[in-house]
Amino acid sequence: MLPKICKNKDNKNATVFPTLDYILRFDGCSKGNPGLAGCGAAIYHDNDEIWSGYMYVGDNSTNNHAEYAGLILGLQQALEMNIVSLAVEGDSQLVINQMNKIYNCKSPNLFELYEKANELTKKFKIITFNHIYRKQNKRADQLSNIAIDK
Repeated sequence: MLPKICKNKDNKNATVFPTLDYILRFDGCSKGNPGLAGCGAAIYHDNDEIWSGYMYVGDNSTNNHAEYAGLILGLQQALEMNIVSLAVEGDSQLVINQMNKIYNCKSPNLFELYEKANELTKKFKIITFNHIYRKQNKRADQLSNIAIDK
């Protein structure tokens, strides 16, 4: 989503960024990397958690694979909830930078997941991807670990 250029009260150009009421936070983890892997995601509206989920990813999956699985899990749920404008936040710089087209996805192991995530993003009216630190992503991290523990 590109910022909008508007005139401020002094008739000068000002950049306006849209505010998004829905936030998706996702995470993935792998014990062994590759190893037992799980993912989790949570959707927030006005800072209240309105949905959370987790999924076991596999016995021999990488952390990056699990991260993408968490992103896809959350995007699919947001679409099921008819959310059209979404801020996506995750602590994986790789995934966030690939989704923002800063990095290319060169890994054959991730490319199918990357393509699936990109196809899902086309269904949103507005979507942004932002990197956050792990301490800001505790709930999604907790969910990804629950997926492995079950």
